[in-house]
Amino acid sequence: MGVRILCVGDVVGDPGRRILQRGLEALVPRHGIDCVIVNAENAAGGSGLTASIHDRLLKLGANLLTLGDHIYRRKEIIPVLEQSLCAVRSANLPKSAPGREFAVHHTATHVPVAVVSLLGRLYMKIQVDCPFRAADRVLAAIPREVRIVVVDFHAEATSEKVAMGWHLDGRVSVLFGTHTHVPTADERVLPKGTAYVTDVGMTGPYDSVLGRRKDRVLSVMLNGVPQTFDVAEGDVRMCGVLAEVDASTGRATAIERVCFKEG
Repeated sequence: MGVRILCVGDVVGDPGRRILQRGLEALVPRHGIDCVIVNAENAAGGSGLTASIHDRLLKLGANLLTLGDHIYRRKEIIPVLEQSLCAVRSANLPKSAPGREFAVHHTATHVPVAVVSLLGRLYMKIQVDCPFRAADRVLAAIPREVRIVVVDFHAEATSEKVAMGWHLDGRVSVLFGTHTHVPTADERVLPKGTAYVTDVGMTGPYDSVLGRRKDRVLSVMLNGVPQTFDVAEGDVRMCGVLAEVDASTGRATAIERVCFKEG
């Protein structure tokens, strides 16, 4: 039996949430999607996540939520992460960091799907432990009956993401990259059965600089005077990948890029 998993890139602010709703309404029934995994670290005003938006994303159809380096930007999310069964924090944050290291969603056909989040270390401002060792440790902790495991690697450097793909090939079902907000065209199933893509891109306004107003970003780059990087509005898209995984083996059989926009 094949399980279809939609992995959605960084949702940016209100425009991202709106297109996520419309995209899931259109794509989930059309493609028979069994599990939706959404990176939500920019969902609240372009940075962080709030309690109400956490609940809203689940109501829109997300089954599992990942975050990233902005995970604790809004302090109100900490008690939510301590209780949520659907959201995960990066496994290579300190052991004392609030939140769970993996979460499991049971599909309508009772197939368990686990998600793990990792943070990269190259060119990232946040200090974290080795993501490769953290992946080894968390994978060993996931119950053996959970054959389908999806990893969101939230990292800047493509080299680090590609290396993680090879490190986890055959050990996880899907590895998708987030953080750069720019989709890459290297989706493939690796030799041992892991569906891989370096970055799925963002879910938000592409008439922007990585989701923020062009004029504000350009002003800072040209003049050096700080500006508030407000979320942009134009050319809003939902980007991600759709992977099919064999439920009995946990190996991926296919992966394709998804880019949904209205009109």
